[in-house]
Amino acid sequence: MDPLLTSTAVVALAEIGDKTQLLAIVLATRFKRPWPIVAGILVATLANHFLAALAGAQAAALFDGPLFRTLVALSFIAMAAWTLVPDRLDDAEAEPARFGAFVTTVIAFFLVEMGDKTQIATVALGARYHAALTVTAGTTLGMMLANVPAVLLGDALVRRVPLTIVRMIAAALFLAIGLWLLAATAGWV
Repeated sequence: MDPLLTSTAVVALAEIGDKTQLLAIVLATRFKRPWPIVAGILVATLANHFLAALAGAQAAALFDGPLFRTLVALSFIAMAAWTLVPDRLDDAEAEPARFGAFVTTVIAFFLVEMGDKTQIATVALGARYHAALTVTAGTTLGMMLANVPAVLLGDALVRRVPLTIVRMIAAALFLAIGLWLLAATAGWV
């Protein structure tokens, strides 16, 4: 249960104000068809985060040891700092979509999520828990918790949510996990 709940909380908080959440709002505004967009986010996130969690779990299996655990812990601490930096979505209206809402969302979300902080967090969570399916379920649930309201409520939600406070909470969560992993690796807990 710990990998599922931790993965859900980490990604749900980290996703608020993230560029993929901004993309969800842009797609909802452009297509005005929320359910194909929600389905596209689900499919893209399942594919992207499963690959990320699997990569993390496989790397942990290959490189398990104090040095690797320290690197995973430090990656969580780095994620804490990265989370404090606000994202923006560049070229949101670059060109009209050739495909419908679902296909456009799947492609856009999968690509925008590459190298994003939530994908990197998923790699780290996969390495931490060695449970690709559970981590994928948790991170996908976190993405959906953050993005479905963004699709349904759009820009009004972003204007009302204090993103700075949410980013601070997410950063504190990443920092706490990183520090706990460092303490566990050192044998202090």
